[in-house]
Amino acid sequence: MSTAILTGPPVPGSSLDADLRSLGFTVETASGPHETGALLARVPAGQRVALVDPRFVGHLHALRLALTDPRFPAAAAPGALTAQPEARQALARALDRETGPEAAPAGPAAGGDQALAVSLPDTLADALDADGVAVHRPLFGTLVATVPEGPEARHEARAAVEAVDDEAVRLKSAVKAHDGFFTTFFISPYSRYIARWCARRGLTPNQVTTASLLTALLAAGCAATGDRAGYIAAGVLLLVSFVLDCTDGQLARYSLQYSTMGAWLDATFDRAKEYAFYAGLALGAARNGDDVWALALGAMILMTCRHVVDFSFNEANHDATANTSPTAALSTRLDSAGWTVWARRMIILPIGERWAMIAVLTAVTSPRIVFWALIIGCAFGACYTTAGRVLRSVTRKARRTDRAAQALADLADSGPLASGVARLFRRSRARGLVAPAFALLGAACVLVCAAVTGPGWATVGAAVAYAFLAGQAVAAPLKGALDWLVPPVFRAAEYGTVLVLAAQADAAQALPAAFGLVAAVAYHHYDTVYRIRGGTGAPPAWLVRTVGGHEGRTLVVAALAALLADRGDDFTRALTALAVAVGLVVLAESIRFWVSSGAPAVHDEGETA
Repeated sequence: MSTAILTGPPVPGSSLDADLRSLGFTVETASGPHETGALLARVPAGQRVALVDPRFVGHLHALRLALTDPRFPAAAAPGALTAQPEARQALARALDRETGPEAAPAGPAAGGDQALAVSLPDTLADALDADGVAVHRPLFGTLVATVPEGPEARHEARAAVEAVDDEAVRLKSAVKAHDGFFTTFFISPYSRYIARWCARRGLTPNQVTTASLLTALLAAGCAATGDRAGYIAAGVLLLVSFVLDCTDGQLARYSLQYSTMGAWLDATFDRAKEYAFYAGLALGAARNGDDVWALALGAMILMTCRHVVDFSFNEANHDATANTSPTAALSTRLDSAGWTVWARRMIILPIGERWAMIAVLTAVTSPRIVFWALIIGCAFGACYTTAGRVLRSVTRKARRTDRAAQALADLADSGPLASGVARLFRRSRARGLVAPAFALLGAACVLVCAAVTGPGWATVGAAVAYAFLAGQAVAAPLKGALDWLVPPVFRAAEYGTVLVLAAQADAAQALPAAFGLVAAVAYHHYDTVYRIRGGTGAPPAWLVRTVGGHEGRTLVVAALAALLADRGDDFTRALTALAVAVGLVVLAESIRFWVSSGAPAVHDEGETA
């Protein structure tokens, strides 16, 4: 329930009362500022409340943007202010100050319960800002939101409202501003209308997200049949799933149905859909005698590591000071030419282009070709983005914050072994490239040894050395220019070791079991990313300790390979048991957190273009 309080007598002929009710508000009318305070005190503390100047003139969607967005404790537009329960006390205090006996007169019409000459909601919004309460003020573009002074200004404002199509603006704003070429030109032109159709029938973004997941799982099942008809159906269904994947975010923006659960589902299901389809393709290939599990796992590792590069770089630099570089200026100049924007977005193979490529190649070629195309495309995209970000990092003079260093430490996912080494060799600050050098040396040690010697005690020793070097990498706060490389290097080391050892083991179905293990661990790492993005911090320390950290899991897999790789299916069973154990622990904690925590109401905007 939400209550809107008009801060003065209604203006004859105004549709404001009806507009507010259409947005789900119960409307109360005050005779002036003092009665506004009395009505505010009567609204239950757990409800959202809005204060609206009765002279307000504007589009309905402007009111919707200002008063119904669940992501912000307080929000305002000219003549309108809303406060959720967490900002209610601050609003009440501000209103008491503005209307109390010591309040300064606002003009000739001020005093008592007379209407204030200035808009009371605007005054209170400024007071909340001054008290340190962040008041969100949405950008309206061509939409109108104003408090006109006098009949002539009111007539002009109403004419301006009539001149702009509210629904057209709402549909346009439902589409993400910066998206990939395929999504922008081949999906969004019609998916926004699907979003509106869903909104008018009361469907929620979470329901559309779930439909997208189910469609992708059906596509994976069709791919697993291994016949051409199944592959064609899989390609078509994968595209339908992507349309629904775009629609859920557009529906959230169209109807402002943002939620904590929606953020979690949207982020989680994207990975689940892609990994399930990879598994379906591998199963379908196996039916035709072609073992492509190593390629499927390699594609998943490449994609995950590329995402971790994105996440780590952004977390390291989003609040850095003096954060400029010549390469950033060059990027800005390139973006001034329209075609370069689309070219640069397409060559990194964002989710729209990636899914379109997978769908088409699945329908007309074989799973092996699909995976090789993915690996080549993702490898090129990863090299392009990583090289550009390395160049930016070494040419900019940024000073990174403690918050950024903590985010990188959380993304590193250091377990008890690496954390213990870090405590023993704790350094107040790292110089130069110390952290990424230790990380790269450790990763090279374990990966090269696993590739050259295969499962055995030499690889176990290399995994021990990796744990030691990983601890050295995080022994100082990660504030160096290239320290954001540490988390993706750790991901490549852990996932790559699992792939190499499973591929070299003399155990049937070891690679599918390894695929399941990496998928479970990757879920844990994506969950960490989205917790940090939501401002709630990393998963609890007990969870990281329980699942061993990246270095602990690497050592365990190396030991299991040394003991069981030549004992029939024992290694496969061990990897499967480890995958199930890790998956159950991290998924249970993730569900508990996202369902019951006080995480902010956001909706994931999807993978950046």
